[in-house]
Parts: sequence; C-alpha cells; structure tokens
Amino acid sequence: MLLAAGKGERMRPLTLSRPKPLLEVAGRPLIEYHIEALAQAGVSELVINISWLGEQIARFCGDGSRWGISLRYSREAEPLETAGGIIKALPLLGEQPFLVVNADIYTDYPYVQLLNKPLEHAAARLVLVANPGHNRSGDFGLEGDHVTRENAQKKPRPLTFSGIGLYDPRFFEAWPPGRRPLLPLLERAIAEQRLNGERYDGAWTDVGTPERLAELNISSTRAPGGPGKT
Repeated sequence: MLLAAGKGERMRPLTLSRPKPLLEVAGRPLIEYHIEALAQAGVSELVINISWLGEQIARFCGDGSRWGISLRYSREAEPLETAGGIIKALPLLGEQPFLVVNADIYTDYPYVQLLNKPLEHAAARLVLVANPGHNRSGDFGLEGDHVTRENAQKKPRPLTFSGIGLYDPRFFEAWPPGRRPLLPLLERAIAEQRLNGERYDGAWTDVGTPERLAELNISSTRAPGGPGKT
C-alpha cells in the first residue's frame, strides 16, 4: 500500500493544485519511483489511498499495467491519517502481511529485503533511519530487532520512522474506522513487545517542505532507475 491521501499542507503553495506524491524529483513524480521499485521487488498488487486532489494520482497511475502490476484505490472523502487510511483499505489488502510505504519519501531502500522477512510473532516491522535535521528528537530506539519508545530522561531517541513498514492485518482489526494516527497503535505494540524494526543507512529523504524538495532536486544527479540512487 502506498499512502498518498494527505493534503501536503507544509508543501504549500506547491500542493494547492497538485498532490504531494506527484511533485517531481529529477523530472519524475515521487510516486513513480515507489511503484517502479515495488514492482522490481516482486510486488504484483498495490493499493493507493487517495483524497486531496487524489483523482490526479488515479489518472497518472491508472490501473498499474504500464508497470506490470494491478493497482486499486482506496478513496477517502477526507484524509484519515495513516492508521485510519490503512484500516479503511483492509478489505483490499487481504489476509497476509502487507507492506506500507509513505508516497512522499524518496529512498533507495530495497523493498524485497522487508518482504522476505517473516513477522513471526510481531505485529509489524518498521524501517528506521538516523534522525534527520528536522527531527533531531527522534521517534524510536532499537534494541536488537525490538523497537523501543522509552524516553524517561528526555534524551533524543536515536532513530526516526522512515514511513516504510510491514504489517500483519490483525494489528488493525481491533481498531474502529475513522480518522486515526498510527503512533498509538505502535506504542501499544511496543508495550506488548510485538513491534520489530531494522535500521537503514542508505538514501532517504522525507520530502516534507518546498525547501527539502528543492535541496533534493539540487543534490540529485541520478539517472532514471530506482529511487535515491545517484
């Protein structure tokens, strides 16, 4: 699943007339890098949630056939946040663990690496990255492959959630539909010691502001191919 329903308010004015996943890096929409990389990793069925200017995304991506995949859409009248969007899309996602990726990141993470790791007894497995400059306080810690959240001494947590994760659909079944952030669900899984993670030190950018998008375009000397490779 690609998460593409947000309004991109921090990206304005760029997102007043175009959804954030269609903003371009090196002349190509962000979302196209992900679709190509997921197809190359062996993903054959993809769900994209859309809301704000979402029909532009649907027109650009179509049914996925040009990438050799089957693509369906989960439409939201108003953005439901991360967990809410996933919960709404569960009927399209099946009964097996599924990969979820934020469509507004730019990365060369090898998705096949996460797809090939069984969840076993975990509810989810997150990909974590070193804290970027805009999130120095961090989101999580990592002890072995267990994600941690404790921060009693108010020290910075060393890692940031990349927006890439593998989830067991049963992780969401107990939560009612509606607008819902993901963090409370992750915190419960941490308390139950059912949230695993891995650190990734390759290319990754949260394209959250016009300045970050401009910096990424300036620094990117990449040729067409997988996202993030220069």
